[in-house]
Amino acid sequence: MGNDRTIDFYWEVGSTNSYFALHLLRPIAERHGASIRYIPINLGHVFRHHNYVLMEEPAAKIANRIRDLERWAERYDLPFRLPTIFPIKTSRALRGAIAMRNWGKEVAFVDAIFAAYWERNDASIQHYAGLRGIAESMGVDPDAFEAAAESDECRASLIGATDGALARGVFGAPTMVIGREIFWGKDRMDFVERELTRS
Repeated sequence: MGNDRTIDFYWEVGSTNSYFALHLLRPIAERHGASIRYIPINLGHVFRHHNYVLMEEPAAKIANRIRDLERWAERYDLPFRLPTIFPIKTSRALRGAIAMRNWGKEVAFVDAIFAAYWERNDASIQHYAGLRGIAESMGVDPDAFEAAAESDECRASLIGATDGALARGVFGAPTMVIGREIFWGKDRMDFVERELTRS
């Protein structure tokens, strides 16, 4: 299977399942000495590309999905809670994660925005008013952070990451790619671990 020890983790802060995958993937990577490459994607664009509308699913399925999320939170003892405002605009937060690479704080920023939205019901992360405070708490000048997130470079990077994901066959988040193998969803971690064992 080759010797690829890198997991490409395609995520979206507006994705409930990305929240769980964020926490479940890391121990697996650590056990196998693998690295995680965090790749934000614009999930709205991905959905439109595939003509998929989340909220048009059957009401019974949506109701079950909500209960299932509660089960996952209980099973893994995570402080997950459904936010009052859903969905939210996420492009600023996604570009913010890319911008934070300039300061070596990408992963910490990703953790912070997921915790804010999915644990503390803080939808302010869809605006710079919320994101600037997170940047400042990490010792990054909020003006410099916002300028970087709004830069043509960050905008192009997010577009490129999303287009690149589509080209690889990604259709949702979270998606983990190891070599040529694509694993979609928070419930595919057994397969991810098996792949790392074989690689």
